[in-house]
Amino acid sequence: MDIKTICIHGSDWKDPTGCISVPVFQSATFGHPELGQSTGYDYARVQNPTRECTEKVVARLEHGCDCTSYSSGMAAISMVMELFKPGDTILSTDDLYGGSIRLFRFINEKNGLHFRFVDTSDISKAEAALDDTVKAIYIETPTNPMMQVTDISRMADLAHSHGALLIADNTFMSPYFCNPIDFGADIVLHSGTKYLAGHNDTLAGFVVCKDKEIAEKIRFLYKTVGGCLAPWDSWLVTRGIKTLALRMEAAQKNAGTLAEWLAGHPKITQVLYPGLAGFKNKEIHDRQSRGSGAMLSFYTNSHETALRVLKSVRLIRFAESLGGVESLITYPATQTHADLTEEERESRGITACLLRLSVGIEDVNDLIADLSQALGE
Repeated sequence: MDIKTICIHGSDWKDPTGCISVPVFQSATFGHPELGQSTGYDYARVQNPTRECTEKVVARLEHGCDCTSYSSGMAAISMVMELFKPGDTILSTDDLYGGSIRLFRFINEKNGLHFRFVDTSDISKAEAALDDTVKAIYIETPTNPMMQVTDISRMADLAHSHGALLIADNTFMSPYFCNPIDFGADIVLHSGTKYLAGHNDTLAGFVVCKDKEIAEKIRFLYKTVGGCLAPWDSWLVTRGIKTLALRMEAAQKNAGTLAEWLAGHPKITQVLYPGLAGFKNKEIHDRQSRGSGAMLSFYTNSHETALRVLKSVRLIRFAESLGGVESLITYPATQTHADLTEEERESRGITACLLRLSVGIEDVNDLIADLSQALGE
């Protein structure tokens, strides 16, 4: 079945009333026919019909055997970290969403896990950092916000050769453009708040597993720890996914046009976008993705120019998050990556001149006009 069709029909929802839209089953508990029997639903922390439909469609989109859903993307990452025990080491991409780094450093390390941060876009650096304590490699590709690309297949081979898992955060690409499991990833993560839901109106997170053994471990943690996605939020994500293909195609088209326009602007010194010619590791990205996505970052010619853009945009909103129908611009140095030290930010290229743009589905000429006036033309 084509991915566009899966977006609409992937939950396999069948209702005896003929209802087309999945209902919101706003119930915390479910009755038993008799002792020892179940309808398949007992308590909503374990499963709920509305949430089950959402999980089914996300699992199918990511080519996984099972999916569990959570109240946020960070809750999903937290659950995966529960697979590991004190003393285990996670080898992680160094250019990573700041919230993930905060979780690793201030929560997971406190509980005995160790994290080793390297540039996974360079396979030799990842190889040099591996030892017997490494139980998983954690990647984003492209990364947030520097758009660095990691070769998923080579990283999967490297992880598996050392008995480790490969965990991939696929939020930036969405399952419409990339399926890391097809290239060897064992676990795929999503902040469903972003492209999957797509309307900046709900929080959600997803964990998709490649095989049954890992899926069963995650399911046990899921029902034990909690943090599951509520029925109403599940319904919003399912509804959002129905238009995922349309939104991703429209946003990507806009992003490509904007990236080209920004690259030619005299006040922009560099644009980071996989669709541009000369983008680092573009060949790798194109091999493992079906598109360039709708996220880009760019450097202005001065700190003052960056601040002017943030203050002056009118149509584009200066706000955190990404992946919605609205275009959003963010200042990584003091927003998404505020918990990094200044030295760490500078070493990663997260300078005072860097802006990150989540391109929406507005008319691209209106977006160009907004950026043009914000840049002071």
